[in-house]
Amino acid sequence: MRQQRVTLAQIAEKSGKHITTVSMALRNSKRLSQDTRETIQHLAKEMGYKPDPHLKALVSYRNKSQKNYPTIAYVTNWNTRWGWQETYAHPEFFIGAQKAAEDLGFKIEHFWLREPGLTHNRLSSIFKTRAIEGVIVASHVREIDERLKLEWDDFSAVKIDYFPHTPRLHVITNNQIQISRLAMQEVLKAGYTRIGYVIDQGWDITVDNLYIAGFIWEQQKLPIEDRIHPYLIPNKEPLHDWIKRTNPQVIIGEKNSVFPALEKLNLKVPDDISFVDIFNLDTSGTIAGITQNHIRVGELAVEILSSQIQYNVKGIPKIPTTTHVDGVWVPGKSLPIIKQN
Repeated sequence: MRQQRVTLAQIAEKSGKHITTVSMALRNSKRLSQDTRETIQHLAKEMGYKPDPHLKALVSYRNKSQKNYPTIAYVTNWNTRWGWQETYAHPEFFIGAQKAAEDLGFKIEHFWLREPGLTHNRLSSIFKTRAIEGVIVASHVREIDERLKLEWDDFSAVKIDYFPHTPRLHVITNNQIQISRLAMQEVLKAGYTRIGYVIDQGWDITVDNLYIAGFIWEQQKLPIEDRIHPYLIPNKEPLHDWIKRTNPQVIIGEKNSVFPALEKLNLKVPDDISFVDIFNLDTSGTIAGITQNHIRVGELAVEILSSQIQYNVKGIPKIPTTTHVDGVWVPGKSLPIIKQN
């Protein structure tokens, strides 16, 4: 009896990795760590996996002969066509998507929902006419949370972040709760008890208030008298007045929002007050905070979508999932450890 060939799906199931990760490991992709590649390659060898020579020849032929790669639609709904390129995080989502698409044999094309005369039905027709099967919904302003009415049964689709809330597609996003919790955990570990939290309310709404949720979660570890209510921007009370009134030892927030208020009060970081940036872009070791991995969000969106396309999974999922990308703590001089008695 002819022995059945071991498949990538079987290796993925046994390894606990995504099938795209297995495929990349077996191609020795440098985008994966050496340990991951070697572990999966060893497991594949142990299971008796052998590449299909006919399929390998076909892929090689296609790579050499085809100039037109399958297109993934990257659909945005910002105030202007490219306005999302001028904001935090969103440009890196797109960079990550482009990077993964190139690696997996796709190309990314941007579609703006506010293009004059472009209706949802027309956009669906454009996709079908051009044989576009994969759709990434990304960079939607929170002010427009209306249902996106594409003909979903004809497409595989995922969403970066939470807006629009309908349809309920699989979501890939930064882990906002983990980001705030990690910042708080490091601040608590450093010995601080009066902790201020400052965030743009619009940013928090965009992620379903998960930044503040993470902060409040960890804040419960503090005595009630030390708990400071979060400061939301915009606010009737100027930030510098709030800082003076609440007298925090440390502020968790975003540098460009917080530092002007500290300057008004002539407070120096870290001499007079400590600071943690949950949107940290500093690589000098001056500012402590969380580095958010936006490029990885974009990469995962394409990897998950690629798997749906491969297995012809289309339509709105019955049970949508959310894939979180954790932030990473970066120590910095702006958060000195308080000496304990």
